[in-house]
This record gives sequence, structure tokens and C-alpha cells, in this order.
Amino acid sequence: MHTQLPLTALFAVLATATSTPNLHPKPYHSTGRITTRSTEVTANQILAICPKSATCNNAPAAGECATAAAAAPFISDAFITYGIDSAAEQAALISLMAFETGDFKYNRNHYPGVPGQGTRNMQSPIFNEKYASSISEFSPAYASAKGNVTAVLDLLLSDGKYDFGSAAWFLTTQCSQAVRAELQSGSLSGWQGYISECVGTSVTDDRKGYWDKAVKALGV
Repeated sequence: MHTQLPLTALFAVLATATSTPNLHPKPYHSTGRITTRSTEVTANQILAICPKSATCNNAPAAGECATAAAAAPFISDAFITYGIDSAAEQAALISLMAFETGDFKYNRNHYPGVPGQGTRNMQSPIFNEKYASSISEFSPAYASAKGNVTAVLDLLLSDGKYDFGSAAWFLTTQCSQAVRAELQSGSLSGWQGYISECVGTSVTDDRKGYWDKAVKALGV
């Protein structure tokens, strides 16, 4: 799927928070093994997952950094758009984006610099093409960009709604129901299956570190 190369070493992030994190702003509901929650994600929850997203001061890539405060409404919107109310799935998606972009410092692949690879889950060009083609608001702009990986990525990055929506789109359109069912259980093995079988990359300690914090922040 997305980057096969972790972008761990890349980043730093975003706008300072002054209040104590309120990690559970909405009621949680348990259905069997699956915990569902509001689709709303707060800046404080994101800060608990990736503290460096407090600020974009001295960001390494001009125009790419997003603070936790900026990211939260876009992520919430993506969860609404794609119907993701499983706390475990939300945690997996936020941790994926935070890891791939170094706490939301990047939305383009810089290392090694794969043309057309980007958005907040560092999605590969082939999936960016599919993603862009699914967005009706892009017509006829997509018709002009189609087949040009750089132009397609530019289109997706033109609006934070689509930049931050790619991970949710990928989960709901490219991952099998079996993978999603296990992911929704909130188990370590379910998350590992999502990373290895759907995202198509390796489970690492650094990647798991983000997931551990996301699970705690979202009350999985």
C-alpha cells in the first residue's frame, strides 16, 4: 500500500496545547469485543499520540506541516465520511498517519523521494490515483491530472479534507473484511494483521509505539 519505507527519521510537529488532555470527550459503547465511539477526534487526543504535533515552528518541509489542532477536524471529518466509529480502527489510522508523516510534518515522500507518493498515510501513487478517482468533487480536475502522479498528488493535497482522508479511504476500500474484523477487536494481532496484510509493510517497535499511544488516547 503506502510507503514501504518508514519515514521515522523525518520529522517534528505542531501548535502548543495549554490544557490537560481530555482523552475521552464522548461516551464509549462496547458491542462484544468491539468498542465504538464518536467520530470526533480532539487535538488533545492527537497530542497524546504525537506530542511533536504541537507546533509547526521550524517545520522541515515548507507547506507540509499540520498541527494537532489543524489535523483534528480533518481526521474527524474522514471518520464521518467513511463511517469509521470503531475506536480500534480510529487508533490504527491515526497512529499510521502520525508514524508515516513524523507527527504530521510531511505529506509528500522525501526519503527517498518517490514521485506522487504522499498524503497523510504516505500512500503510493497507484492508490492515490484510485483515491482521487473516487472523489466526485474533483471532476473535471481529475480528468486533467489522471495519469500524472505528481498532478494527482497535488490535487489530493489541495484540500486538507482529502489529504487527511486517504487513510480512512484505504481502510474501507482496500482492506478485507476479515482484516477489519480483527482490527476492530482492538487486539495486538488484529493491528499487526492490518499493518502487514493490508498496509503491506513491516511491524516495527517505532510503529507500534504510536499505536500503543493511540490505543490509550482513544480508550480502545
